[in-house]
This record gives sequence, structure tokens and C-alpha cells, in this order.
Amino acid sequence: MYRLLAVGLARGLLRAAGLRGRCRPVRLLPGPPGARAPLCIMKDEPEEAELILHDALRLAHKSHNTKAIAYTYDLEDNAIIEISLKLATIYAAQSRQELALAGYEFCISTLEEKIERERELSEDVVSADDKANTRLLLGMCLDTYARYLLFSQQPSQAQRMYEKALRISEEILGERHPQTIVLLNDLATTLDTQGRTDEACVHAQRASDLARQVAHPELHVLLSNLAAVLTHRELYAQAEETYREALRQAELKRDEASVQHIREELAELARKSRPLS
Repeated sequence: MYRLLAVGLARGLLRAAGLRGRCRPVRLLPGPPGARAPLCIMKDEPEEAELILHDALRLAHKSHNTKAIAYTYDLEDNAIIEISLKLATIYAAQSRQELALAGYEFCISTLEEKIERERELSEDVVSADDKANTRLLLGMCLDTYARYLLFSQQPSQAQRMYEKALRISEEILGERHPQTIVLLNDLATTLDTQGRTDEACVHAQRASDLARQVAHPELHVLLSNLAAVLTHRELYAQAEETYREALRQAELKRDEASVQHIREELAELARKSRPLS
């Protein structure tokens, strides 16, 4: 089985758009504890991050700070959704599946209802930027949930989430945006996992073509994933050519982990395509 490399971009549609993303702390209260949670997440300390985030919400609830109280009681506030998404991700890392699932579904359903209610509101009530930001946050939630589903071996459900996230990214960021290209690649991965290699190849090829056009920072990863799909289709010559292009790009990036992975895949491909004696 040929592995698909995980794209190493900083995840999240919001950060890709230059907006508030998952690694910027949502400061319900001045200073600690909430500001330390993203650091704990990045340091792979989910238990500590969970305690910090819960503590931030508890203190916001008890605080006389007007803004913090508003955040606590308005479950549709995007800041609350971001915290809930972080907690769901922590629960997933801890294999607390029921809590993770409830968290992801809460984030997505709450944002979908909010977007639907705000759809017809004038810009005097909700600005176009605020509407776009909320949709981008929904895209980030869908993307994160899709990765959870794929990891949980539910590729058909992950596919639906990726398709929704991709539509949002294309409509707001455009098809040539780096995050849109990543989502296109991720959709290809879910299709390939389901054995739908023809469809996967179309999306993976499109992602690689766009990545070349915009000098995508993860071009070598996207090319490696395309090569894996080509291998699954038994198009060995094309797969080898694509892997070698990916290897050149990975060496230029000095991405040693990807270089090693691609070399291993080339060796496996050579064994697989060798004629039987």
C-alpha cells in the first residue's frame, strides 16, 4: 500500500486568508490562562490544553468583564466556536470519540444555522467581511472534522466534509489559493482511499497543476500524492516520473522527511513494476 503524505501547511482556512486562525489565542480574558492553550496544543500536551481552555471558559463565565460574559453566553460567537473546535481536536487526540464527535457536530451545525440566518441580513446589520469570516470558520471546522473522519476510517463521510470545505474555499479564496489547492488534494486522498482512483487522479492532477502555477510551498507533497494515486491506477511510468519531480522539489526544499519517503516509494514502485521472471 502506498502512503499518502500529509500536507504540511499550517492548517485552517482562516489562517490561510490572513484572518484569526487556530494558533492565535482567543483571549477571553487578559493574559493567562486562555493564551497558553495553543502552545500546549502545539507542544502535544492535550490534557494541559484541555484544562486551560475549560478554565478560560469558566473564568469568562464568572468574570465581570462584559466582553468575556458576552462570549460565554453567545454560543454562536466565532471565538466560542474556535475554542470548541480546539477542544474537539484535543478529545480526538485523546481517543475520547464521543466528545470529539459532539464537538465537531456542534461547531458545524451552529455555524450552518448562523450563516443561514444571516444570509438575507443587510450589511448594516452584518458586514460582508463578517459573513465571509464565519463561512471561512465553517470551512476550517469541516476540514478538521474531515481529517478526523478519514483517520477514523470513514472516508465517504470525510469526502462530503471536504467537498463542502472546498466549495467555501473556492468561493471566498479562489481556486488558486494555497488552501484551496490543499483541500483539492485532500479530497483526492479520500477518493483514493475508497478505491475511486479515476476520480482521485483527476483531483490530484488538478491540485498539482495549480500548485505548479502558483509555486505552492508544498508542491513536492502534492506531487508525491499524485504519484501514489497513479501507482494505484497501475500507471507506473507516469508515477515514476511524478515521484522524481516530487523528489527534486523536496530536495530543493530540504525537506528530509519527504525526501526519504519519496525514495522509499520509488524503491517500492521499482519492485512492483519489475516484470516477473
